[in-house]
Amino acid sequence: MRFAGEPEVILHCAGSGSVPFSMHHPYQDHERTIGTTLSVLEFIRLCNPKTKAIIPSSASVYGKVGKLPIGIDSALQPVSPYGVHKKMAEEICQSFGRHFGVETSIVRLFSIYGNGLRKQLLWDACSKIASGDLVFSGTGLETRDWLHIGDAAELLISAIDHASTGCSVVNGGSGVALQIREIVEAVASDLGVTERPRFTGSVRAGDPSHYQADIAEALKWGWTPQSDWRQNLKSYVNWFRAGAQ
Repeated sequence: MRFAGEPEVILHCAGSGSVPFSMHHPYQDHERTIGTTLSVLEFIRLCNPKTKAIIPSSASVYGKVGKLPIGIDSALQPVSPYGVHKKMAEEICQSFGRHFGVETSIVRLFSIYGNGLRKQLLWDACSKIASGDLVFSGTGLETRDWLHIGDAAELLISAIDHASTGCSVVNGGSGVALQIREIVEAVASDLGVTERPRFTGSVRAGDPSHYQADIAEALKWGWTPQSDWRQNLKSYVNWFRAGAQ
């Protein structure tokens, strides 16, 4: 702690980032998410109480929902250890605000994407299709709300001005739900593959079927998503083809 100085803001991006990992390694996932968040908040409490903490959380805290889009007041019913641990990290932030006056903002990120990301759907789809494998799990009708990393970064910066002891919370999404089938078929097209991808119909444990963010609270901050998903997907595929394999 003596080397950390007196930061005005800590953007706490360390932690777990994989639902499948949490299903197989729940203890490690807990430590990566809960332990690191607690360490950041305890540093602020002990060493520099004026520091603001910005915490990227996850839409996984919502779990399976019956109504779309998902508002920040929706019930938190996570269906994976990953989501449970993100929810616990949020509760710790609320506790430190209530009991110790630590100012925090939480951004519940939905599906983040962008050039350089070597995991999740776009990476997996590019890798599989480029190798000739056109079979994907799920039905293809599942939906996700995609937010480009540039827009996500702008939202996290906006969160600094809204950190409070009440632990401000917003959704980090585009507000638009896209089918997985549409995304995968677009990847295939951009890779020059004419055959359409196929889906097995089997759904992976811990993966809710549909997500779409209600971004009303984020819009009130003056933030607006700017990116066009189709153009950004083309850019991602071009990055992949240029040598990311």
